[in-house]
Amino acid sequence: MINLLDLDPAAMTAFFAERGEKPFRAKQTLRWVHHRLADRVELMSDLAKATREALARDAEIRAPSVVRDSTAADGTRKWLLDVGNANAIEAVYIPETDRGTLCVSSQAGCALDCAFCSTGKQGFNRNLSVGEIIGQLWHANRALLADGIAAPWVEHGRHPITNVVMMGMGEPLANFDNVVTALEIMLDDNAYGLSRRRVTLSTSGLVPALDRLGDACPVALAVSLHAPNDALRDRLVPINRKYPLAELLAACLRYIEKAPRDFVTFEYVMLDHVNDGPEHARELIALVRDVPCKFNLIPFNPFPNTEFKTSSRTRILAFQRILRDAGLIATIRKTRGEDIDAACGQLAGQVQDRTRRTLRRIQPVAAQ
Repeated sequence: MINLLDLDPAAMTAFFAERGEKPFRAKQTLRWVHHRLADRVELMSDLAKATREALARDAEIRAPSVVRDSTAADGTRKWLLDVGNANAIEAVYIPETDRGTLCVSSQAGCALDCAFCSTGKQGFNRNLSVGEIIGQLWHANRALLADGIAAPWVEHGRHPITNVVMMGMGEPLANFDNVVTALEIMLDDNAYGLSRRRVTLSTSGLVPALDRLGDACPVALAVSLHAPNDALRDRLVPINRKYPLAELLAACLRYIEKAPRDFVTFEYVMLDHVNDGPEHARELIALVRDVPCKFNLIPFNPFPNTEFKTSSRTRILAFQRILRDAGLIATIRKTRGEDIDAACGQLAGQVQDRTRRTLRRIQPVAAQ
């Protein structure tokens, strides 16, 4: 069975053309699936009965099923979603006064093993399909509408989710083709109709894939920087050993030429006495002097068995002040959903680690 959530506009048009149907059937079906959030082909009442019957034999609308649905005291909501073979991913909804943002996962686990990230410690199983990625957005809109969400930004006929950030489990650019197809569905007017400025992809710095994204589907860009020099970033973000800072920043400049925003957001997790000193702030200023950017300073969110501690508020504010005094925009991310482990860096889900990374971590302890 074809999962209609897997099909972008071009694939949907080809799907109907193969069945001798006219192109407008693809647009109708996209609107039913993504505008009206239909979960069954039989609901598509403006398709001829024969077309619906034929479509129901060949296709379905299948999103990941919900394992757990948790809501934090601040209104942040996290869904644990089953993606099969004992793997589950997490998607997080963050309500604000003027928008509703969904943090979307792109992989079951993550292979990059950033030192401060809970997801990376779970290992890696596989890339998510297009339907599993877009299914998070489809499900979140359905769930929020079903619960009668009332918020200032929700107008008649408008979905509660106004912004998407590809910042959940996984490295989006390591699942390039499926992520780009999902982005195209998010942007299409017959699907979710989000603007490129309201969709943000966060990457740890896969330089060749970043260049490909600029050509294929440029959206707003966030880069997980976290260190002002290669020696420290090699430790915190191991992909830096392959694509060091000079190459990454050059790729950012190339990307800006095609992006919907004329700057890059650098994400910087604040690790106590690791990367949060005045000397680190001054190094950052020199590092990014030629790159239009802003900084998002992220208080570290602890998880079990981590070696790191959260920077004190005093150190974070002092770091921010140094950046601002140099003329850089630097904001401090408000921690959301920490009481349900939905904050930045805490998403872990359930991952059957085929990299055996988790086993390698356990073995030295067991041998003692």
